[in-house]
Amino acid sequence: MDIAPEPRTNHLLAVLPQAGWQRWQPQLEPLHLPLGQVLHESGGGLSHVYFPTTAIVSLQYLVQDGASAEIAVVGSEGLIGIALFMGGNTTPNRAIVESAGEAYRLSATAIRSEFRQSTPVTHLLLRYTQALITQMAQTAVCNRHHSIDQQLCRWLLMRLDRLHGRDMAVTQELIASMLGVRRERVSEAASRLQRDGLIRYARGHLTVLERAGIEQRTCECYGVVEREYHRLLPDVMARRT
Repeated sequence: MDIAPEPRTNHLLAVLPQAGWQRWQPQLEPLHLPLGQVLHESGGGLSHVYFPTTAIVSLQYLVQDGASAEIAVVGSEGLIGIALFMGGNTTPNRAIVESAGEAYRLSATAIRSEFRQSTPVTHLLLRYTQALITQMAQTAVCNRHHSIDQQLCRWLLMRLDRLHGRDMAVTQELIASMLGVRRERVSEAASRLQRDGLIRYARGHLTVLERAGIEQRTCECYGVVEREYHRLLPDVMARRT
């Protein structure tokens, strides 16, 4: 039987003040998140917050015709379910597992109790929320104003930061859905990156060959989000690097 990663593989849990960690540790529930599992639907109720350790979760906004676009991505640097401690039981976005892996979850009761006490944990959660909101806002700007090549490079860098390695199982259809564009546009952009030796892509398997080249081709949006995470959560980001 596989052993779940230690909870503090999640960087937010790793930097919890000791008193908060002692309160939460007995209540953290390990679980495996398979590819495609929906943690919460748009408008649905939330019963837990999730702390990924090796899984990656995509936050997506859905429109009435069924189309979707990604507004943020969360890995071991964060948590899913900020609505539970920000004053609501529901959220307008959907959270879906994009890369299978492990996570821990904590009940709504436990995290609300912590938040009401205005402890150092509360301030950590608020800083994380501000960083996540920055990512959401910058994603919207990027999707509106930057080229598909720049968007794809940003998307790849966000995944690389949360993966262990340079390989990812992903289809062009999935990337197109995340970016809210036609698959043909993703195919053309990926072909350009592959032609220039930056990625290798075949049959749903993508490998980044030269990260520096991807960084040179992305827009400023990736750097804006990274700087804000480092400013607000320096201890968390230090663990990622």
